[in-house]
Amino acid sequence: MADAQVVTRSAGAKIPAYPKRIVSINPCADALLMQLADKRQIASVSHYSHDKRATSIPLAQALQFPATSGTAEEILAMRPDLVVAGSHVARPTATALKRMAIPMVQLSIPQSVAESQQQISQLAEIVGATQRGVAVNQRISNAFDKARPKDSDKISALIWRSGGLTPGDGTLPDELLRRTGFENVSSTYGLKQWDILPLEHLVARPPQLLFSNASEVKTGRKDRMLSHPVVEKLSHRIMIADYPARLMHCAGPTLIEAVKTLSAARHKLKAKR
Repeated sequence: MADAQVVTRSAGAKIPAYPKRIVSINPCADALLMQLADKRQIASVSHYSHDKRATSIPLAQALQFPATSGTAEEILAMRPDLVVAGSHVARPTATALKRMAIPMVQLSIPQSVAESQQQISQLAEIVGATQRGVAVNQRISNAFDKARPKDSDKISALIWRSGGLTPGDGTLPDELLRRTGFENVSSTYGLKQWDILPLEHLVARPPQLLFSNASEVKTGRKDRMLSHPVVEKLSHRIMIADYPARLMHCAGPTLIEAVKTLSAARHKLKAKR
C-alpha cells in the first residue's frame, strides 16, 4: 500500500504500548475502535454515535459507552491515555491535550480503499491489536472479492445525496462504484470531485441506477431535492436504490456494508432485464 498520511500522531506525547483509556471524538474513529480495540480500552465514543441519525455503529453498541462532544473539559475528565480524532480538532482542545501531555492521533479521510486499509493497520498497531487489523482488512478484501461482478457490463450509476451532493471521479465512492461493476457518470454532467447535481439535469439525463438516501429524508428533515415529487416519478424510468448516509461518512469496516449494498442493487437491476 502507498505510504499515505492517513494517521497523524501528535508531537511530544508518547503513546503507550497498550492504551487503557481511549477517548474517541470522531464517529469514524468510533467504528474503527469497535473492531480493533478491546471493549475495556474504550473510555468514550463521540457524541455522534449516540445519535441514531449520525452514528456510524449500531446505536445499541454505542450506548454501552459514555459519549463526549470533544471539548477539552470533557476529554480531560475522562482521564485518557490516548485520544483518537479526525483530521480537524478544535484548537483549544488540541492545546489542552498538548499541555497535559496526552497523546492524540488524528485520522485523515481515506481517499481510496488502499488508504483505508493502511489506516486500519496503523491504528491497530497503535492500540496494540495488530492481528485484529489484519483480520478487518481481510474481511474488507473478501467483501470486494465477493462483490466483483461476473460480467463486464458497466451499468451507469450515480450517488445522489441530500442537497444534490454527488461524488465524482477520484473519490472513494467512485472507486466503490467502479469495483462493483458501475460507471460513475458524474463527469458526464460536468461535475467536479464533489459537486451539486441539480434536479433538472438529473431528470433530463438519468443514469440506469441512482443511489440515494431519500428514504432517510422521508422520516427526518425534509430535503427539497430528494423529497421532490419528480424524484418519485423518476423511479418509473430508472431504478433507485437506497444508499444510507452512514455509508458515505466513513471508510474502514463501513466499506463492507457499502460494497454489499452496491452489489445487491446491481444484481437486482440485472435480474429485472
